[in-house]
Amino acid sequence: QAQLVESGGGLVQAGGSLRLSCVPSGRTFTNYAMGWFRQAPGKEREFVAFINWSGVSTYYADSVKGRFTISRDNAKNTMYLQMNNLKPEDTAAYYCAARRTYSVTNYYNGNLYNYWGQGTQVTVSS
Repeated sequence: QAQLVESGGGLVQAGGSLRLSCVPSGRTFTNYAMGWFRQAPGKEREFVAFINWSGVSTYYADSVKGRFTISRDNAKNTMYLQMNNLKPEDTAAYYCAARRTYSVTNYYNGNLYNYWGQGTQVTVSS
């Protein structure tokens, strides 16, 4: 069964950087839209960033705009989330997700994604 595997999380001080990676296993996600979501303890899952199948279109949550960059390398079947100037409020489990669509509509709606990873923890200390 196809699944996604995240890596790159860890503990970092405020102002630091991390790069998350998402690698599918079981199939290729070259033609899938993909996104990053996060969930902090006691909070609902929230949208972080989206990238369409070709990498041309990207969208970000207002809270991370200008600090995070989503990208993908379809030749390597890998998606990335570069996180700079991290803040304590960025602390959460980060999940990558894939969606069978060429569309960018409703990119923020996690319920429309077909595949999810197990998550990688990001902790930002003040």
